Amino acid sequence: MQYLRLLLLSAAVSFGLVWAWVATMPMAFMEPEYASWRAKQAMLDRCDIGEAIILGDSRAAAGILPGRLPLKATNLAVGGGEAVEAYTALRRALACPAPPRLAILSFDPGHFVQPDAVWDRSVRFGLLSPADVEELRDTSNALSDLSIYDPRPGNSLPSALRDRLYEVRFPVFYFSSLAHGGVFLRWPGNQVRFRDALISRGQYYFGVGQGSDVVAVEGHLEAFQPLPILDHYFARMLTLLDAHGIESRFIAMPVNDATWKMVDPAVLSQFAAYLAGFERQHPRFRVTAEIMPHWPDRFFGDRFCHLNPEGAELFSAQLAQRLQEAPPSTQNDAQNGWFNDTGRDASAKVVPISKRGS
Repeated sequence: MQYLRLLLLSAAVSFGLVWAWVATMPMAFMEPEYASWRAKQAMLDRCDIGEAIILGDSRAAAGILPGRLPLKATNLAVGGGEAVEAYTALRRALACPAPPRLAILSFDPGHFVQPDAVWDRSVRFGLLSPADVEELRDTSNALSDLSIYDPRPGNSLPSALRDRLYEVRFPVFYFSSLAHGGVFLRWPGNQVRFRDALISRGQYYFGVGQGSDVVAVEGHLEAFQPLPILDHYFARMLTLLDAHGIESRFIAMPVNDATWKMVDPAVLSQFAAYLAGFERQHPRFRVTAEIMPHWPDRFFGDRFCHLNPEGAELFSAQLAQRLQEAPPSTQNDAQNGWFNDTGRDASAKVVPISKRGS
């Protein structure tokens, strides 16, 4: 019996030490992307955000280089990011003494119609606080749409208990990261990624290959039907921007030509009509003329249509030029024509960064 008690005590102490490590040393074992997310949160914590913020999904996180823009900007877009994460980041940014004067929004159609990574990344990585999760739960219940809050119905854990365990960083949710990360072996690499993301003001790459002809999510959608919860958070985000007098632009990231060839025209028209409805309701919100630009496959680094470094440089140069031509304080027709000349020959129309003085 004494041996059993000692064994149980040893197991409890070991589990407690693992729990303490998980709670205090995530940079030592978490996935490499965690370090980039942590850098964005660090900039929000110290209100180092600048005049513009980029909110969106992984394509925006990879493809928009803040350092190439003609105003100080911070890329707060994240992998798998949807309106829930964007709204959370925006609210934190607006709590700063000097909030941004422009919000650049960018989500692919798939991030309006299906769940992605709220629990695997947004909650585990600490972007959504316990209060944010509680708000998501209450809103989801009110809308009768649990697709984001409870994407795997029938899970063995009651949702309230699951929420609490995530809040206290229960080790079970991190065992895979601990095993793959060798407990502490990711510390050096994550420190480098954290510093790199601070230097790049939140931008980080996914695929960096020399091209991809894989068909991404847009090519597989049969219809564009936004989830009620994501529709709600997107509308809420625009309303919050309006209330603070902040202008916003929906900047569509390009897809590769392989994906474009497979896109159902009905999906494209439904997506355009959806965004146009918000544009009518929110006078400070503008949508790019081309909501799904398509570029040659060589500008993409992986099968998810993430721009590679060459593509990101080109796209950011075009965005910088548009910001110069129609700055966010200007209400004119030029704003509605943003990116209407992007495409396979766009590089010839872009003024090099070094010649613009930005």
